Amino acid sequence: MNYDKLLESVKKHEGYRNKVYLDTLGKRTVGVGHLCVEDFWEDDKEYEEKFLMDILQKDLQSAIDQADKKCEGLKISDDAKILIIEMIFQLGGNGVSKFRKMWTALQEDPPNYFEAHVQMLDSRWAKQTPARAKEMAEQMQNAG
Repeated sequence: MNYDKLLESVKKHEGYRNKVYLDTLGKRTVGVGHLCVEDFWEDDKEYEEKFLMDILQKDLQSAIDQADKKCEGLKISDDAKILIIEMIFQLGGNGVSKFRKMWTALQEDPPNYFEAHVQMLDSRWAKQTPARAKEMAEQMQNAG
């Protein structure tokens, strides 16, 4: 898997802020899309980039680990796996599990990337982040 490709895509879609902000769903977020679930985050405080990039690395590794489990036994391309990892990064593993028809399409042999792309667009996620969902779904369509 191309880690640099994943990292650049996540940074592009999430953006970067060194202060806590509210994301599109009104949730406190910092750095590169890190949901502020810990108690130590302070509003209006500027955090060092190295600290935030270390958190990004941990968040990405968590998404990779979850994707490894969810994709076990699938014969999907590296490009498709990168898209799954980014979806998990954004939505969490439970959120991505709800894309049942997408998973069914990816379980086919060979994987049905076109149907997976259709199912990605037929989602609340696509309504909440339409530009990102459209771009990623198009990439899934061409992942084979």
